[in-house]
Amino acid sequence: MKPITSTLHRGALLGLLYLPGAYAQSAEPPADTTAQATPTLKAVTVTATRREESLQQVPVAVTVVDGEQLERENRNNVAAIVQQVPTLNYRSSASNKDSSLFVRGIGTISTSPGVEPSVATVIDGVVYARPGQSTLDLLDVDRIEVLRGPQGTLFGKNASAGVLNVITREPEDATHGFVDYSHFGAGNENRVRLGLGGRLNETLKGSLTTSFGEYEGNVKNVVNGHDTNGYERKGVRGKLQFQPQEDLKFTLIGDYSDGENDTPSVLVTPSAAIAGAIAPVVPGSDNRKISSDYRTHVQDTNRGLSLQADWSLADFTLTSISAWRGWDNTQYQDNDFTAALPVSAVHDKGDVDYDQFSQEFRLTSPKGQFAEYVLGTYLFHGKSEETYRRLSVNGSVRDSGRADYSATNDSYAVFGETTLNFRDDLRAIFGLRWTLDEIEYDHRRVSTSALAVNSVRPSFASSGSHRDNGGSGRIGLQYDINDQLTTYATYSRGYKGPAYNVYFNMQALDLDPLDPETSDTYELGLKSSLWNNRLTANLAVFHSTYDNYQANFFDVVGTSVVTRLINAGTVTSEGVELDYALQATEQLKLSGALAYTRARIDDFGCPAGAASSCNINGKPLPFTPDWKSYLRADYTIALDNGWDLELGTDYSWQGEVQYSLDQNPNTQQGAFGLWGATVALADYDAGWRVAVIGKNLADKSYSPVLSSGASTTRVVPRDDERYFGLQVRKDF
Repeated sequence: MKPITSTLHRGALLGLLYLPGAYAQSAEPPADTTAQATPTLKAVTVTATRREESLQQVPVAVTVVDGEQLERENRNNVAAIVQQVPTLNYRSSASNKDSSLFVRGIGTISTSPGVEPSVATVIDGVVYARPGQSTLDLLDVDRIEVLRGPQGTLFGKNASAGVLNVITREPEDATHGFVDYSHFGAGNENRVRLGLGGRLNETLKGSLTTSFGEYEGNVKNVVNGHDTNGYERKGVRGKLQFQPQEDLKFTLIGDYSDGENDTPSVLVTPSAAIAGAIAPVVPGSDNRKISSDYRTHVQDTNRGLSLQADWSLADFTLTSISAWRGWDNTQYQDNDFTAALPVSAVHDKGDVDYDQFSQEFRLTSPKGQFAEYVLGTYLFHGKSEETYRRLSVNGSVRDSGRADYSATNDSYAVFGETTLNFRDDLRAIFGLRWTLDEIEYDHRRVSTSALAVNSVRPSFASSGSHRDNGGSGRIGLQYDINDQLTTYATYSRGYKGPAYNVYFNMQALDLDPLDPETSDTYELGLKSSLWNNRLTANLAVFHSTYDNYQANFFDVVGTSVVTRLINAGTVTSEGVELDYALQATEQLKLSGALAYTRARIDDFGCPAGAASSCNINGKPLPFTPDWKSYLRADYTIALDNGWDLELGTDYSWQGEVQYSLDQNPNTQQGAFGLWGATVALADYDAGWRVAVIGKNLADKSYSPVLSSGASTTRVVPRDDERYFGLQVRKDF
């Protein structure tokens, strides 16, 4: 075991080097380097409290990731930002419906449609209730606000651990368009984005953005020689703003995205049963080959409409957001890791048809009053209908199962938060939300076997419903030490609704609903703007305790290890977070973040029939390294011909991480760092920018996910090896 002082010193050193996308370079043209004005950081505005406020004044731990910088770095979806935000982590999967986000170590891993994620993804005010809905490419992003810790007062549903608040760009008054093309090697990745927007008449303006992408992949199937682990994606997003009068504005947003991803499980350590059947695959921690007769891939379609109305009543604002979203997902999985048909196989196909409807009303008071408040109500209805089929072949015995199941989630909430301005420098915060959750499910499985066989249980049928309610909220004090320094102390109560474990192999043990998950979080924050706004440094210290923590643990079906959702007991997450940025000169900008997160299991409630050891008290929660850091530097040189030379580099580092709740030694990833760099030429007056991008320059192989049953497998990331790309953008 390494001494903790050594770990602290190494983590602190990396943190001081780190330069994050949280304060990424502005998309605006660089300032004139010959000017005499003092260089300052660009002001950052957030909507973390459901009204626009300065990042440096809002009493919430929040990191802001700039959308333009994401596009420049080929970071195109939610999963791609985890390297830039040390307290955010992501679990990818062969099926994106099983993906999960973690904030401060807290997240929910489950395939069940009857459970909420712990981290909410909110895009333009609309909650995406299933995590798989937000895994396709994001379009026209202005910024992503990562709100850390429970946000149950104002965001409510799915926000018991944190919120990813995505804000897309507003249509401009002037007509503006762009074309952006990127090509990256090591898998032949090509991406095209096009956009056009502007004012259509005196009361109407709009924007339309499209995206096309393809990537052959970086994993080879030795059976047919095909590349896999790639994707094909396309999407479109449009926004119309209609303002018939000064105090009334309507915003209509529509989006459609379609994608097909290959994400096979790649063998690290094979079981004895298949070790002789995978040649010429050589298993290992850096393996990028598979032997498969059944293509593992996912087909996804996302679509949605939302209408936001903002009506100014005197100095108050009444906001209504009405939204519908649809999501279709079909997954195909090879779970036997061999091309052994007709001797042995476990092949799956699953279909998801999901629709959600939501309605939110908010009343926002004017700023500058003794009492400033936001009041609202939220209504939600979601229904998922799923079909899952599994073929299990063992020699001459062929067994199969089909499960048809549905889950309906209804949620009703009223909420409010007020800030009382006792003095110009002293404020109190009070927030409260009451939520009623109703959940019901229906499940029917038909099996060809009367006994549990490899990954298939016998026929089974059940249905149920449950209703529960809970309160969440926040209280706190904020004190401005001076104009450059503010501090706050808050207590937050988090609530995540009841759940059912509805999945293919559902059994009698799963009939009872899971209790709601609750949490208590204490946070101290310090935000500073120093050196004439050339330096910002934001510090947060937190301690959270979660009761009835909803998590997956391990069970056995036939000879296969599977997971099932349980109330796992009590867990604690505590730590320190630091974000900072420095405009060192007009040309040089440095920014950084460092997080120490100690997320541990306090009291684990061992489920009946558990297949793994339950002696895990004091052990780390999955997908959360103790130390994580990211750094970035940008330097601009003005050339004589009107062009600018832009140099950028970034480095992310994290300590060792355990990917499994049962602390399997085969699912532990060691510490690693990733280094990238960009060299660009830009003439913003003419609308041109050309960049050469390098990723994983140290050529470090790593695993963002490790899974272990009879065999140990990994998911291969896009940047598992060094690669380079060219990006060209033209604005007009």
